[in-house]
Amino acid sequence: MEQGKTKLKSMLYFFLCTILFVCIDQASKQAAQQMLRGKAAVSLIPGVFELLYLENRGSAFGLMQGQKFLFLSMAGLMLFLIPYLYARIPLTRRFWYLRMIAVLFLSGAVGNAIDRMVNGYVIDFFYVSLIDFPIFNVADIYVTVSTFLLIVLMLFYYKDEDFEQIHIFSK
Repeated sequence: MEQGKTKLKSMLYFFLCTILFVCIDQASKQAAQQMLRGKAAVSLIPGVFELLYLENRGSAFGLMQGQKFLFLSMAGLMLFLIPYLYARIPLTRRFWYLRMIAVLFLSGAVGNAIDRMVNGYVIDFFYVSLIDFPIFNVADIYVTVSTFLLIVLMLFYYKDEDFEQIHIFSK
């Protein structure tokens, strides 16, 4: 019974953190839309970093323009798949990183999906002009950081026996 309560608390934490991160993403996009739309870039670090409003109808780096149905379908899949996987991650300190990665990844997917549903595009506004990096947003940061951390952890931290503890198709 105690294990069930702990698992329930963990899932509640997962959803509350996801909602918090999505709210931060949406608030930043709302602010960008109000303050930057139709205006010139705002240079925060001259020649390095700017705030520049962009309506992105594609995916990362502007690829696959106009594929709204595909992007929303992928986000819908993530909305079910990530909580399912999260519920199977052991509630030990060793797997805390995986649980946070799940929160970040889902937050990014949901944040950009909300934009696509409401606006028909994703609001991007961070621009690293020094290297002419594609314009991005907070949700993109969540997805990129979580993906990078997952790769690093899989290569250097977690072992095969750790992943054997995650029961994907049982329980």
